[in-house]
Amino acid sequence: MSRLLPAPDALVGRRIDVALSKMLGISRAKAGELIDSGQARLLGREISKSTGLREGDLIDLDLEEPPEQVEPIAEGMSIAYEDEDIVVVDKPVGVAAHASVGWTGPTVLGSLLERGVHITSYGAAGRQGIVSRLDVGTSGLMLVCKSELAYKEMRRQFSEHEVVKTYHALVQGNLREDKATIDAPIGRAKVSDFRFTVTPAGKAAVTHWDVLERFGEATLVSVNLETGRTHQIRVHFSSIGHPLVGDHMYGANPQLAQRLGLERQWLHAMRLEFRHPRTHLWTRVDSSYPADLQQALTAISKTPHAENRG
Repeated sequence: MSRLLPAPDALVGRRIDVALSKMLGISRAKAGELIDSGQARLLGREISKSTGLREGDLIDLDLEEPPEQVEPIAEGMSIAYEDEDIVVVDKPVGVAAHASVGWTGPTVLGSLLERGVHITSYGAAGRQGIVSRLDVGTSGLMLVCKSELAYKEMRRQFSEHEVVKTYHALVQGNLREDKATIDAPIGRAKVSDFRFTVTPAGKAAVTHWDVLERFGEATLVSVNLETGRTHQIRVHFSSIGHPLVGDHMYGANPQLAQRLGLERQWLHAMRLEFRHPRTHLWTRVDSSYPADLQQALTAISKTPHAENRG
């Protein structure tokens, strides 16, 4: 099977073996073998494994036809709101927003389509109707568009930061202030392709937070985002010395997470507020804590030094 793939914007400038490993979900060594054997080429120029991708490059691949895989369905994904234009799902942890290279688990889009929910054809292939996303490891509310009208309007509202997104997060330590704003640019970390960090070379990112409860060794906060950078809440709180409980990628204490029975970062998308794309009425959709986050919260509230303050 031969196919042409345009160089993804996010991988322009990267070595082609690194880019291929990400695009195809294979090891860098396997990507190198494809290049050395001539199964992976760039149209119009000679390449080696260290060749950097340029904007507009076309990657020519000769690959065996992969066996067809059936995507699992997110059985525990409930619908918090639905009408003719939009559907807001309460996404469980372990569910991706949409299919991507290397991901074999359930997705929001695939599960909705499997249930017979009509989704607009607007949007990139495999990402139809999606105007914002949640990480696989983050649970909570996510909006998907069913109509073309909704896609155009909600994409505008999200891009212009008119949608109010409220998260609850449990962060390590006792925050000194009751409310504050973190205004620090975020970019990709040089030490890892999957991590992000606060860096002057990054994109603007603004996070507002208010304390909900204090437990001494951790603080429950309500978070509102002005921007929607990848891992924004996780990176910002880690940058001020208060990583999310359970977020080992960004410096959380694994012993605390283990004691609370937590196997992921304590982060949940609690509320979405927006103008309905058709009626223009201000609309609010709320969620509640899933069982694992509630269990961890109950466990930490029972510690002897917990100091609860609303």
